[in-house]
Amino acid sequence: MTTQAIDIPNDTKTDDHRKVIIDIRNVYKSFGDNQVLNGFSLKLYQGENLVVMGKSGSGKSVMIQCLVGLMQPDSGYISVMGKEIKTLDRETLDILRSDIGFLFQGSALYDSMTVRENLEFPLRRHKEKLGNVTDTTPLVMEALESVGLAHTLDLMPEELSGGMKRRVALARTLILRPKIILYDDPTSGLDPITSKEIIELMRSIQKKYGTSALIITHDVDCARVISERMILLVDGVNYAEGSYQELMQSTDPRVEAFFKK
Repeated sequence: MTTQAIDIPNDTKTDDHRKVIIDIRNVYKSFGDNQVLNGFSLKLYQGENLVVMGKSGSGKSVMIQCLVGLMQPDSGYISVMGKEIKTLDRETLDILRSDIGFLFQGSALYDSMTVRENLEFPLRRHKEKLGNVTDTTPLVMEALESVGLAHTLDLMPEELSGGMKRRVALARTLILRPKIILYDDPTSGLDPITSKEIIELMRSIQKKYGTSALIITHDVDCARVISERMILLVDGVNYAEGSYQELMQSTDPRVEAFFKK
């Protein structure tokens, strides 16, 4: 199928002199007769917030799974921080994943663990990140303080609101000091006020830690506030790319559909 792309003036294109953190080129992935990714490409630059939008079933989750090596694409090239994913052995891939933080759509906290134990869990899995540190409390407190929830240390997830759970999940993501954060619909299921708080928190985290972020979202307001660049995923390809304002001004019906309330 022929696809179209937004024509972005030369002076507004992404500065290609920045370091490429994630490089996805011409990736294909199908399940039986269902072609999910159909030559998808993407570049994430150092320190950038890149938003990917696509309707349900468009291949966003499959793209993320291929990106972190949980699923192999049928063909194409994927590298993260200069390392081609398909060439890595399991140990090297695990080390690489420790530099990638995930914020899952449903927060994915362990219900049987306290907030402290939820944050300590990734530290136990990646002990090499601790070095000679034996007391993890300062690391846990720093992560919780960064999301404004130091007082929740000994609470159970069931005692937290939806927004607080999302913040704790973000603190758990930060505790390993990732270079990249992958956000999966970070404002999904939250009320407008809490959504705004999460978006502002994401922005402050980027400034404080210098992270690069790939943000999957259906929330147009989230995309407007957080994105430096956007990609619209349609029929398994990068259909349109540009800033929020550039895409908003498009007269392409398939692009306009993303911004209609």
